[in-house]
Amino acid sequence: MAENATKKIFAGPRIRRLRRERGLSQGQMAAELGFSTSYLNLVERNQRPVSAQFLLRLAEVYDVELTAFAGTDEARAFADLSEILADPMFKGIGLSRGEMQDMADAAPKAVEAFTLIYKSFQQARQNATELSSQVVEREGATPESIFPVDEVRDFIHDRKNYFPELDEAAETMHEELGLERDDAFMVLTGRLDEEHGIRVRIMPHEVMPETLRHFDFHRRQLLISEMLDQSARIFQLAFQLAMLEFKPMIQRIGDTHTWQTEEARRLVRISLANYFAGALLMPYTRFLSDAKTLKYDIEHLGHRYNTSFEQVCHRLTTLQRPGERGVPFFFIRVDKAGNVSKRFSAGRFHFSRFGGTCPLWNVHDTFAYPGRIATQIIQMPDETTYFSVARTVRRVGAIYGQVDQQLAIGLGCDIAYARELIYAKGRDLENLDATPVGPNCRLCERPACPQRANPPLTKALVLDERSRGISAYRFAQE
Repeated sequence: MAENATKKIFAGPRIRRLRRERGLSQGQMAAELGFSTSYLNLVERNQRPVSAQFLLRLAEVYDVELTAFAGTDEARAFADLSEILADPMFKGIGLSRGEMQDMADAAPKAVEAFTLIYKSFQQARQNATELSSQVVEREGATPESIFPVDEVRDFIHDRKNYFPELDEAAETMHEELGLERDDAFMVLTGRLDEEHGIRVRIMPHEVMPETLRHFDFHRRQLLISEMLDQSARIFQLAFQLAMLEFKPMIQRIGDTHTWQTEEARRLVRISLANYFAGALLMPYTRFLSDAKTLKYDIEHLGHRYNTSFEQVCHRLTTLQRPGERGVPFFFIRVDKAGNVSKRFSAGRFHFSRFGGTCPLWNVHDTFAYPGRIATQIIQMPDETTYFSVARTVRRVGAIYGQVDQQLAIGLGCDIAYARELIYAKGRDLENLDATPVGPNCRLCERPACPQRANPPLTKALVLDERSRGISAYRFAQE
């Protein structure tokens, strides 16, 4: 921990971009900051680390958040670039990690453009497969309609999973309705009835065996399955209010992006309405204050706001209001097979864009201990270290004889923030015993991993019929 706390910060490319965006010469910026031009020149060339005084002066003079120099965009750009260049088609280029890091540091937006081109190529390549052909043959389908989820994920990630208009509107409605009371279900049903003439009905499973919520516009009824617990029912009411009272705002936010498909346009509206629902039940300022007071105790926050474990975790990733930020968490939801159905990152944690997760991350182990919270310190190949909290959740209650839908939730943050979490109590944060993990097997170059399922794309296999190692795949280290 001490090593992380004193780690030198080199932010030359980010400071150079800030200067150029302001249209300043090195001499002009140095004069405004009260530092010498020679010092600024060394900082921009990464020949001198950035001092705390220099960063504070930057934030004061140019009204920027200190987190702008944490390298979040560069870390994501480096992760994306590493993943793309691991494709065998780039094998002959021989780009080193140092060169990739230089590209990510100097031009993260250029890497983003390159990523978009590669994604288009991936779509075209996958559309040529038999599976894609079957999908495209559906009536009205197009090749581009295969990836609306990825497009919406990128939209949310690019906005750091924070939408101030929705947060402010939700806080106002929360105060107006007085949702501090314990009768949130009655308050929200009352709002639907009085303002919109909509009656809420809890329906038997036999009537809605495959549907959890259905809005019958003509009969003015909102039908909710009895299989949902109380927190989920309340969330569905909040979602419906978002679609009824804030649809123009949601559409306006969605229209700031040019969508490739109608499916993506609809999906982002649903995602933004879900965001509003969470913000209505857990209003920004009050929720952040309680989160800090309770040291981010997820279950305690859920009891206080009558929300689920997953809802609280998701909300914690959205606390990115300038001047009023929470811990920059990352969030992931996986099933028993390791399929990722949701992921967000408010910090610099880089998820694999095109694959799953590392089996050494104990988010997968939680299925063996349903409902029990597991913690872990994990370290990525670039030596960034994180503190992780994981637990299973049940999305919907199951009747006897049906498969119970269980998912695992992982929530984590940079190790520098671990002391702010109740879950780190008693953990030795000075002498870290971190589990080495990777983005996924295809991109991880760690040797002799007993959990390796695939060889890395970046390395040549070493095959020897006389010997068998811990891993089924041995590969060249150089």
